[in-house]
Amino acid sequence: MSKISKAAKAVKKLDTGGVIRAIVRSGQAAPGPPLGPILGQKGIPIGAFCKDFNEKTKELKEGIPLPIKINVKSDRTYDLKIGQPTVSYFLKQAAGIEKGAGKTGHEIAGMVTVRAVYEIAQVKSQDDSFKLRDISMQNVVKSIIGSARSLGIKVVNDLSPEEYGEFLREREERLKAEAEAAAAEAAAAVKKK
Repeated sequence: MSKISKAAKAVKKLDTGGVIRAIVRSGQAAPGPPLGPILGQKGIPIGAFCKDFNEKTKELKEGIPLPIKINVKSDRTYDLKIGQPTVSYFLKQAAGIEKGAGKTGHEIAGMVTVRAVYEIAQVKSQDDSFKLRDISMQNVVKSIIGSARSLGIKVVNDLSPEEYGEFLREREERLKAEAEAAAAEAAAAVKKK
């Protein structure tokens, strides 16, 4: 083998590291998929990473989805950067719902006020993704309103708690009726076979 091909092999073996981006729920990092295989490929000790992440997020409410950025170094060590919770998490919490709309644009899953959107924008504007691009507060708010639309959440100027409670009750009843109709339809399809 020539010196050149040996040098080429050595260069291929050198992994300069990389960046891993993922969304992990606070206090719930586990060595299983999807996180385990990704970390294992980069040579990061999975158990130590999970322990480190869970320790750093123990003050937060368990289960909050957090975007993370892992800078993997060539010596198999890493730097962990934990971001603010996702916009969709904040919007669903503000709207008091667990899931977005099944048919975006055709149904309303919940409602939030402009004030709630602005408060979310103030928190998210501190995130690296918005800070690095030097995005104005107005554009951050527009981005959050776009996320709300994609979740089926309507942004309103004013919202009374009684009115919204009634809306959520009606939506829950409509979803139950749709689920029962789908179950009946599936049962009828099974009987035909």
